[in-house]
Amino acid sequence: MPADPDNAFTLPASLYTDNDILKLEYQAIFESHWQLVGHIDQLKAIGDQLICQVGRIPVVVVRNSSNELKAFHNVCRHRAGPVAIKNANDKVLRCKYHGWTYTLDGELRSAPEMNSTPHFDVCQYHLPQAKIETWQGFVFVCINESPPALDDLLEGIQQTILPIDLSTFSFSHRDEYLIDCNWKVYMDNYLEGYHLPHVHPGLNKLLDYRSYDTILHRWHSYQYSPLDNPETDDSNFYGDGQAHYYCVFPNLMLNILPGRLQTNIIIPDGVEKTKIYFDYYYDNMGAKETESLIAKDREFSDEIQEEDIMICEQVQKGLNSGSYQAGRLCMKRESGVLHFQDLIRHSLKSAYTDD
Repeated sequence: MPADPDNAFTLPASLYTDNDILKLEYQAIFESHWQLVGHIDQLKAIGDQLICQVGRIPVVVVRNSSNELKAFHNVCRHRAGPVAIKNANDKVLRCKYHGWTYTLDGELRSAPEMNSTPHFDVCQYHLPQAKIETWQGFVFVCINESPPALDDLLEGIQQTILPIDLSTFSFSHRDEYLIDCNWKVYMDNYLEGYHLPHVHPGLNKLLDYRSYDTILHRWHSYQYSPLDNPETDDSNFYGDGQAHYYCVFPNLMLNILPGRLQTNIIIPDGVEKTKIYFDYYYDNMGAKETESLIAKDREFSDEIQEEDIMICEQVQKGLNSGSYQAGRLCMKRESGVLHFQDLIRHSLKSAYTDD
């Protein structure tokens, strides 16, 4: 059941330390919901291939000869080898283990030396497909055949951030982090501004903490703050307007500021390790002022990440200690945390019920 907001406690510590819970989360959460895997900039030409991981499933996304995007399990039907090992462009998908070759529609075309094998027919083999959709140029994949509608997950975002138009943005670069905490620790940390004055003094100067607020939707939470617009030019690179922070269940963050976007994709790499992919997008790539902005953004983002990594790793130590079971939530500042944790509760309960 959802927690009672008048008496809301966090998830129990065991959900952040138990490997069996992570195994369940792969199936019930990561493989059952839409996952952001890339951008159409990476899949412009016929034959372009983009590899990714969705829960436990290796996936390859391709643009086929009909100019359609397709997503396949990146697992050969012979002996489970990979049919793609890097982002590339090719006319086929060829297993790197024994050379079984599939078309860009996932059908087996050839299998070396299998013609002498009794009852073998290439027409009987094809790569399993995943669902694929795009939104504002971003490519989403889901393993489950009946996830929530992608439009429901992202409902209202496009309109709320106007005049910012994400469809005009282009990819700039990716930063990757590997940190020593459960993936939900990092998610919880993102979902509230409560820690800003204590963990992020630099960011706190740019945002108006008193006006920082959270709005909850069915599948995402929206944190926003007017930019405090300091007088000094050096600290005013955030620009005028609002900072928009979206957390889309289960593991996607959209940090939207005037002229740029950061997507954060949060991937468990074990019960107490988390990979974070920071992708940067800008709406005026190539301009001199954008190059300057990219450099400032990167420097400032590194500072914020160091602060978040420090506190998240310390929280994981506390969760592991046995001293802590669960804590009360501050409904003025942590409604987004409760919203996310209720979605976790519902997903895990549904998985247990189904089993």
